[in-house]
Amino acid sequence: MKNLKFIPTILSVAAVAFISFIARADGTNAVSSVKPDLLTTCPVSGDKLGGDMGKPYVFTYQGQEVKLCCPDCKADFDKNPAKYLKKIQDAATAPPK
Repeated sequence: MKNLKFIPTILSVAAVAFISFIARADGTNAVSSVKPDLLTTCPVSGDKLGGDMGKPYVFTYQGQEVKLCCPDCKADFDKNPAKYLKKIQDAATAPPK
């Protein structure tokens, strides 16, 4: 009878482990620690995101989501990432308009 009490516990632990495994199958974490990029313009070119260039080029750099107007801006970003990260982080701390 005592063993029957452990079955729900074991099943619960197995279910949580399985769900965690499935959530990470595509390489993402179940709990995201990536800070969102709140800019509506490309920090490199200043062009509006989602404008004529189509969907933004999105990647993560040192825990910070970065949205650029196009893949070509990535080369400029890589030359001086601190400059562009500051723009993104300043937008995150700016008071709402």
